[in-house]
Amino acid sequence: MLVGLLILAALLIVLPPIWRSREIAAADQDQRNIVIARQRLVELQEQLQTGTLTQAQYEEQRAELEVALSDDLDIPTQAKASGTKGRWMVFVLVLLVPLTALTLYAGLGSYASLNQTSDNSAMPGPEDINRMVAGLAARMKSNPNDAQGWLMLGRSYKYLQQYPEAADAFAQAYRLLGDQAEVLLSYADALAMSNDGRLSGKPAELVFKALALEPNNMTGLWLGGMAKAEAGDAAGAVQLWRKLEALLPPDSEARQEIQTLMANVENRRPEEQPTEAASPGIDVEVSLAPELRTKISPEQTVFIYAQALSGPKMPLAIVRKQVSDLPLTVNLNDSMAMMPEMKLSRFDQVKLIARISKSGNATQQPGDLIGVIDSVAQADHTRNIIVIDSEVK
Repeated sequence: MLVGLLILAALLIVLPPIWRSREIAAADQDQRNIVIARQRLVELQEQLQTGTLTQAQYEEQRAELEVALSDDLDIPTQAKASGTKGRWMVFVLVLLVPLTALTLYAGLGSYASLNQTSDNSAMPGPEDINRMVAGLAARMKSNPNDAQGWLMLGRSYKYLQQYPEAADAFAQAYRLLGDQAEVLLSYADALAMSNDGRLSGKPAELVFKALALEPNNMTGLWLGGMAKAEAGDAAGAVQLWRKLEALLPPDSEARQEIQTLMANVENRRPEEQPTEAASPGIDVEVSLAPELRTKISPEQTVFIYAQALSGPKMPLAIVRKQVSDLPLTVNLNDSMAMMPEMKLSRFDQVKLIARISKSGNATQQPGDLIGVIDSVAQADHTRNIIVIDSEVK
């Protein structure tokens, strides 16, 4: 009895530090991989609901995600001990490894838990996700030839709306995997988002290379049409979007947006395009509510832009300033259009938005401060006053 107690005491002294160091490292890595996989699954489900993916494509990509996650969960997180040290630990690890596996499985759940994305309480907070993505980035520095790791890192940065970092990660995946449509399109999209959504140049080159490989790729058709429209080739844009329209479910929101976009492009003849003189634009006065001043810093970015009331949410005209410039007055006009076929003057009614982006990203995200005018008539040339007075939740 006494011997047994002494042995137990010794194990209680020796094993906890080993257990904690190994379990924490494994749990961190596995939790990071599962969080990223959950994010990717949410993207796939959204693409399925909007019709961007067919059911077959969704099932195939989900299966690939599960296989990738399975591989990641099997990756050891600690360097192997040298052959001359720690051999006595083998017998202890024989017991610890199965127990640790059971503990992680119970704590993290099976692949079925990936479906529980609606349970926000189970998801880590923004700081946890940032820490996990930073850990994945550190891992990739020591394993730069892991193509799937670069893809996962790129998707993670894209989820965090850190588009330049996402583009760098996808560039590494492209270096390793070469001309694969999914890689090309992910890389192109991240590059475009890094440049205020503009596809001209290398992003467009990557998109059309992907379409050459997969002519019916729906993401490629969408981006290809946007690239054509941005270049002023309305007919080429409509041709790609009509092909995409035929692939989308009849009642899907994505198909309705495509139809709206094509109607806007087709119903506007070249001779009807407004000139700057005929389209003076919209004057917008922007200020910040006094009670929010303590929540921002002078160097943070302010985006002031107009959106169509329906259809694609790409800004029709956009101005970028800093908080230190407030209050200010700007004129939104056709010279600020992101695409030739999506100009402010083509819409009778628009929505005006002024937003302080704490991250500097053009895409709205929680924590940004915002002011909105829901509807403004182009024919009304009075000054429109926006007060940034609420926080994006």
